[in-house]
Amino acid sequence: MKIFGDSERRKNLLEYSEDTIATRQDETIELIKKLTLEAQSYLENGIDTTGLTDELKRIRLWYEITSDGVFINTGSIQTHRNLETSYKIIRELLIRTTARKLSLDNYYKSLANFRNEIDSLYQQEILYRFSSDSAVLMRYVERLTVVSQEIKPIDSSLKKTLINISELQPTVNLLVTKLAASIEQIELFQQRLSANTFKRSSNNLGGPVTYSRPFNEIITFSMIKAKLSFVFYVKNEMGKIVQLCILVIVCSVFLFNLKRNVQRRNLLNSNAPENLVLKHPFLSALFIVLNIFQFFFIDPPFIFSVLIWILTGLSMTFLLKNSIARYWLVAWLILFVLFLFACFDNLILQATRSERWIMVVLSGVGVISCTTVIVNGPRIQLKEKLLIWFLGFAVLMQVAAILSNVYGRYNLSKTFLTAGFFNVVLAILFYWALQFIIRGLALTARVYNKPDRQLFNINFDPVSGKAPPIFYVLLFVGWFALFARNFYASKFISDPIKNFILEKRTIGEFSYTIGSLFEFILILYVSGIISRTVAFFAAGETTTQESTGRKRGLGSWLLIIRISIISIGLLTALAAVGVPMDRLTIILSALSVGVGFGLQTLVNNLVSGLIISFEKPVSVGDIVEIGKQSGVVKSVGFRSSIITTSDGANVIIPNGDLLNQHLVNWTQENPSRAVNITVAVAYSTNLEQAIKILKALPGKDERILAIPEPTVMIRQFTGSSINIQLFFWVKNINDSEAVKSDIFLAIDSAFKEHSIGMPLYNKNDS
Repeated sequence: MKIFGDSERRKNLLEYSEDTIATRQDETIELIKKLTLEAQSYLENGIDTTGLTDELKRIRLWYEITSDGVFINTGSIQTHRNLETSYKIIRELLIRTTARKLSLDNYYKSLANFRNEIDSLYQQEILYRFSSDSAVLMRYVERLTVVSQEIKPIDSSLKKTLINISELQPTVNLLVTKLAASIEQIELFQQRLSANTFKRSSNNLGGPVTYSRPFNEIITFSMIKAKLSFVFYVKNEMGKIVQLCILVIVCSVFLFNLKRNVQRRNLLNSNAPENLVLKHPFLSALFIVLNIFQFFFIDPPFIFSVLIWILTGLSMTFLLKNSIARYWLVAWLILFVLFLFACFDNLILQATRSERWIMVVLSGVGVISCTTVIVNGPRIQLKEKLLIWFLGFAVLMQVAAILSNVYGRYNLSKTFLTAGFFNVVLAILFYWALQFIIRGLALTARVYNKPDRQLFNINFDPVSGKAPPIFYVLLFVGWFALFARNFYASKFISDPIKNFILEKRTIGEFSYTIGSLFEFILILYVSGIISRTVAFFAAGETTTQESTGRKRGLGSWLLIIRISIISIGLLTALAAVGVPMDRLTIILSALSVGVGFGLQTLVNNLVSGLIISFEKPVSVGDIVEIGKQSGVVKSVGFRSSIITTSDGANVIIPNGDLLNQHLVNWTQENPSRAVNITVAVAYSTNLEQAIKILKALPGKDERILAIPEPTVMIRQFTGSSINIQLFFWVKNINDSEAVKSDIFLAIDSAFKEHSIGMPLYNKNDS
C-alpha cells in the first residue's frame, strides 16, 4: 500500500506539473500571436518607406534648386534677397526632414521593440519543456508548427522593414546635417554681406563684366524659388489665411448692412466723403482687412507680401477712381506701376549687367515722376500734405540707388531702389486705410447713435476729417515696420525684440513668455469689446421694439451671452498664457477665500444676475416698480441693472435688491394696462345718458382694447355730485397716460355737447 501510495503521489505531481507547464506554454504562445498581430497592424499603418524615399528625392531636388546662386553658380555678387529666400526655403526643408527623421527613428524603435519582445518570448525555457505523454507531445508540436507558419510571413516582413529603415536612416540623417550646415553657411554669408554693405561688390556699371549668365535663366530659377517659398508659407499659415477670409466676409456683411441703414435713413448725400467707404463694401472690407491683417503674418516671403500689396493697391485704385482729382489719380497709378516693377525686380535673385541697367532706368523714371508731382502737383487738392515729404524721400532714395549702382554697390542700390518706392506706396496705402477706418467708424457711430449710449470712445471730427493722434502713431509704426524689412540691418533690432518676446521665463513651475502675456491682455480686451458691442446692438434692438409693444427674447438672455463671451475669452487667454486647466482649481480656491472675507455682496449680485437671466422675473424693456423707483429696465448687467425713470434719469440697482425687494412688473406677461377714470356729475344729470356717453368713448380710440369691454359703474353719492367710474384696458402701457389725457378731453367735449354739468369741487366731498 505504501508503494502504491507513493506511486500515485508521484503520478499526480507529474500531471500537475505538466498541466501548469501546458498552461504557461499556452499563455506564451497566445502572447507571441498577439504581439505578432500588433506588429502586423503597426506595419500596415506605419510609414510608407517608398513614399518617404520619393519625398526625400523631392527635398533633395528642392535643395539643389535653392542652392543655385548661393552654393553653385554664385557669380561675382551674392544678393540679400537670394540669401533670404534660400534661407527660408532650406529652413522649411530642414523642418520637414527633421520631422521625417524623428518619425522614422520612432518607427524603427517601435518595430525593434516588437522584434525583441517576440524573440525574447521564443527564447523562454517554458516553450521547450515537453510532456511525457506522447499524444499530448504530438498535439503541442503540431500547434507550434502552425503558429510558426502563421508568424513566419509577418516576421519576414518585420525583418525586411527594419532593414529598409536602417538603410534609409543614414540618408535622412545626412540630409538633415547637410540642410543644417547650409543654413549656418547662409547666415554667415548674410553677416558678411551686411558688414560689407557700403563696400564695392562689383565693377562700375560701365566696367568689364566678370560673370555672365543668361538673364532668362536667372528669372526662371528666381520664379521657382519664389513659388517654393510661397507654397511652403501658405501651407504653414493656412489657418491664418482662413481667418483672414472670414474676417473679410464679416467686414463685408457689416458694411453692406451699414450701407443699407444709411440709405434707408438718408443720412448722407451722394457727395459726402463718408460714402467712399460704402461705395463698394466688399472692396472696402478687403482693403481695410488686408492692410491691418498683414502684420499677423510673421516673417512672410517677399512674394506673399507683394500679393497682399497688389490686392490692396488695386482695391484702393478702384475705390478712388471717381472720388479724387484726376491729376492725383494718374500720379498714384504711375507710382503704383513703378512700385510693381520694383517688386518684380526685387524677385530677381542674381545680379546681371542687364538688370543693373534696368534698375538705373527704373530709378531715373522714379526721380522724374516724383519730382514732377512735387513741383507741378496741385497741392490745394491734396488733403494730406505729408505725402510731399514721402515723395521727396523717394527721390533721395532713387538718386542714392543710381549712384550706388553706377559705382558697383549692387545690393545697396537695390535696397535704395525698392525702399524708395515701397516708402511712398505703403504710406499712401496706410493713409487711405486709416481714412476708410475713420469714416467707417464715424458712420457706424452716426447710424447707431443713442443719446445715452456710445459704442466708440473716440471723438470724430467729420468737418476736418482728422483722426485721433493714436491712429497716426499706428500708421507710422506700421509703415516703418514694413519699410525696415528691406534692410538686413533691421534684423539686428528685430531679432533681439523677437527673442525678448518669445523667450521662456519661469516663476516656480509656471512658464510664460512676454508674447503670451500680450496675447492674454489682447484676448481679454477683444472679449470685452465684443461683449460691449453685443450689449450695444442688443439694447438697440430692444428699444426699437418697445414702441410696438413686442419684446424680443434676446434682452433676457443678454447677460448669459455676455458672460459666455467673457468666460470663453478668459479661458482662451489663460490657455494662451500657458496656464493648465487644472491650475484653475487654485484660482477658484483663492476666490472662495476672497468671498469669505468680503466679497459676499459682489458674489450675491453676480449670482442674482444669473438667476434673473434664467428665471426672467424681469427683462430688458419691462416697466417695473421696485421700492420707490419705477421706470423701464434698460439693461441687466453682471453686478447691477439700470432702470430709466420717466424723467430720463438712470437708476442703478444692484441685482440682489431686484430679487430681495418687492418687485412689480407691469409688462411681464403682456404690455396692456387697466385705466380707471372717475367723473363727477350733478344730481340733475340723466345717469343713463351719461353712462351711455362714457361707455362709447373708448371704442373710438384704437389704442384701447375692445376685449375686455370697457365698463362704466356708479361708484358714490357725495354731498354735491354723483361719481361715475370708467374702466378700460390700454393695449400698450406706454400709451396709458396719453390715452387717459385724450379720454379726459373727449369726456369734457361730450358732456358739454349734451349739456351734462359737472359740479365744482367741494372739499367736504373728499
